[in-house]
Amino acid sequence: MPPKSKSRSVFVCQQCGGEQSKWTGRCPDCGEWNTFVETTVSSAPASAKPVYARPDGTGNRPTPITQVQNENFTRIKAPGDEFNRVLGGGIVPGSLVLIGGDPGIGKSTLLLQVSAELALWGDKPILYVSGEESPQQIKLRAARLGINPERLMLLSETDIESVLSQIEIMQPELAIIDSIQTMFAPEMTSSAGSVSQVRECTSRLMRLAKARNIPIFLVGHVTKEGALAGPRVLEHMVDAVLYLEGDRFHQYRLLRGVKNRFGSTNEVGVFEMSNEGMIEVSNPSAAFLAERSGDAPGAAVAVTLEGTRPILVEVQALTSATSFGMPRRTANGIDLNRLLLLAAVLTKRVGMGLSNQDIYVNIVGGLKITEPAVDLGVAVAVASSFR
Repeated sequence: MPPKSKSRSVFVCQQCGGEQSKWTGRCPDCGEWNTFVETTVSSAPASAKPVYARPDGTGNRPTPITQVQNENFTRIKAPGDEFNRVLGGGIVPGSLVLIGGDPGIGKSTLLLQVSAELALWGDKPILYVSGEESPQQIKLRAARLGINPERLMLLSETDIESVLSQIEIMQPELAIIDSIQTMFAPEMTSSAGSVSQVRECTSRLMRLAKARNIPIFLVGHVTKEGALAGPRVLEHMVDAVLYLEGDRFHQYRLLRGVKNRFGSTNEVGVFEMSNEGMIEVSNPSAAFLAERSGDAPGAAVAVTLEGTRPILVEVQALTSATSFGMPRRTANGIDLNRLLLLAAVLTKRVGMGLSNQDIYVNIVGGLKITEPAVDLGVAVAVASSFR
């Protein structure tokens, strides 16, 4: 009679994946509060563990790097230059790409458009798996975008085993999982979206992508702080991590790469959200400065380098006498601490009396800029409004 597996309960942090034997209010690894969830872990007996040593020499064997053939390695060209720019020149076969962003920012819309264009160009089908929407709901969105290719296959499924079997049967040119937090492995006791489920489902998708040379895109949810939800190991497992940034009340979106094993992480793609979906912006500077008034006080043009491409943006600033003892500082699109530092420099070194002035700074277009080159534009805009 085979030995039975033993089960034990551990508490897993839903933020970083750390494990504790008992519940703790604050995670000692990441410092987050109230993130521990009880999870049942099954350990297989020693006799059930696989034997890795193969005396007959079968299985994978080490290969000298000089004998590895890569002549047939070609990237899959995605539609549009902006998407290819962020990926480093195209989609790498067998790669696992994670795309994150705020709810309603356009992740599903962008991937649906990319999959539809590839379905029109290529000979193989494109598989779009959704765990959040039914095929009828996706069809409604596709009809609004004018998308109706025959090779675009829709699947509404949350069981990872069913998804893997469909990918094995179809052998698609590209598979999209929307989203990874909705997938679950039936043999695991934890609920979908937990650390163990996200980690296990991503691991199975990664093995399939590498074994069958099929690129897979994963859509990931983000927390209220803007970080990808789930364990941090999720970002280490995938080949590329892309963020879709922007204000949902503005039309412009930035696709930024923060990790890419097959290209540079310094590239960004600029898109405009419209009724026809995500439209590429080939000249972002002209779009951001289209409605600028040249003689308006408190406005300045800053040149920021996003990746290898300089982008001109307008910085708007407003100063007004404060009604309280503590002046207010508000920043939209830049770090608030940078604004505080610049206000202190202008007060101390330039001699501006900003200690009794409320200061409001905004980057036009809903962009978020972290490059220090924007500091000069902010300082000039504040000085222009003050004087």
